[in-house]
Amino acid sequence: MKTVTANRLTDGRVIYRTTTGHWTSELAEAARLDNDQADAVLEIASDESHIAVGAYLIELQDDLPGGQKWRREGIRLSGPTTGSTHAQATA
Repeated sequence: MKTVTANRLTDGRVIYRTTTGHWTSELAEAARLDNDQADAVLEIASDESHIAVGAYLIELQDDLPGGQKWRREGIRLSGPTTGSTHAQATA
C-alpha cells in the first residue's frame, strides 16, 4: 500500500491525501492506494501547488510509514528530533 504525502503550503506541516481528494494532517485518514492508483493520485496531488508542495508517494506497512524511507517518514509524522531531549551545553 502507498499514500501521497506533501507539505502544506501555508505552514509547512506534513499532510496526506484522503480518499475524498482532500488533504489531512492525520495519517489515519490518508488514502491507502495500490500501485495502479498511486501514480494517478500523485499526479492530481502534484497539480495542487496552491495547497501542498513537494507531493510524493510513501510506502505504508500496518498503517505506518514503511519501505526504505520509514525512518524519515516517521520523523516527519512525529515532528522534529531536536529540542528538550538533547542536553544543553553550558558556558
